[in-house]
Amino acid sequence: MPRILIVDDSPTIRKMGRASLRPLESFDFIEAANGLEAIEQVALGPVALMIRHLNLPDMPGVDVLKFIRRPPSSRALPFVVLPPRGAASNSAAARAAAANTRP
Repeated sequence: MPRILIVDDSPTIRKMGRASLRPLESFDFIEAANGLEAIEQVALGPVALMIRHLNLPDMPGVDVLKFIRRPPSSRALPFVVLPPRGAASNSAAARAAAANTRP
């Protein structure tokens, strides 16, 4: 079953993400609390979609995106970045790194 990875340092935000995507019954949901855990989850097996907050304590979201996009096998992984409101520069940096961002 395809996996969706939700990455955020807040367990509440991860739980809200899972709840909002619950209608997608044909997916398994996995979580990571930081950038290193996200990289580990991608390395453990294919991920159909990654949803990631930009501001995490261990590693900036753009750095995680660049790291994950290096191998050809994960270049097509859809990566949705959830920047904080008003963080236009972060959104621009994420777009430049080939993320799919919300407005």
